[in-house]
Amino acid sequence: MNIDMIGDIHGCYQEFKELTKKLGYDWTEGFPDHPHKRKLAFVGDLTDRGPESLKVIEVVWKLVMKEKNAYYTPGNHCNKLYRYFLGNKVQVTHGLETTVAEYEELDKKEQQQIRRKFIELYEENPLYHVLDNGKLVIAHAGIRADYIGKYHSKVKTFVLYGDITGEKHPDGSPVRLDWAKLYQGEATIVYGHTPVREPRILNHTYNIDTGAVFGGKLTALRYPEMSIVSVPSSMPYIAEKFKEID
Repeated sequence: MNIDMIGDIHGCYQEFKELTKKLGYDWTEGFPDHPHKRKLAFVGDLTDRGPESLKVIEVVWKLVMKEKNAYYTPGNHCNKLYRYFLGNKVQVTHGLETTVAEYEELDKKEQQQIRRKFIELYEENPLYHVLDNGKLVIAHAGIRADYIGKYHSKVKTFVLYGDITGEKHPDGSPVRLDWAKLYQGEATIVYGHTPVREPRILNHTYNIDTGAVFGGKLTALRYPEMSIVSVPSSMPYIAEKFKEID
């Protein structure tokens, strides 16, 4: 099993394209295809904040749903966009406004197409992927060892938002416990969600969200090699968005 897992893209389509080319993928057909049949995997948060969220959706939908040649697991931003497309009442804030602005630029037919594709992508894929006979787990915000194989509401909250306590920091961001520090499972967990300046590797867990949309890098983790490949972001650098984690 040869997989290249990509951190939170957040609409950074050009960086996504550049990273996949660096990984050896060919874009001749309009989507990334590897000559040695490696597969891509996405840790969620394809959209919001960045400039080209809808292009990212199109490519990931094609890879996962049409070509059946990639893995996708949703993030919290994916969940919010899904609820928006269903017509649920959600606040168009925290980055969703950029995706909605792109969506509103489309004509009705194009809107219906992208909406249908994203709903299908979201509904037809699992909350998290367990791959390589249980040796590898891909979950947006991570997963506790005792949650692997379970899908109840607490698991859904954990994989989308992390180990949240319900409390908030002064800036309004949720208080999260450091689940990776306590992780003692056998499976390698690959996740994103919390932007870090460099990939955080701890106790068989890999946080590969290196803050592409905040001016950091877009990062991929190659499996089984466990090598890291990154490209720099073209977005403005926002230092306070990167969490300092011991």
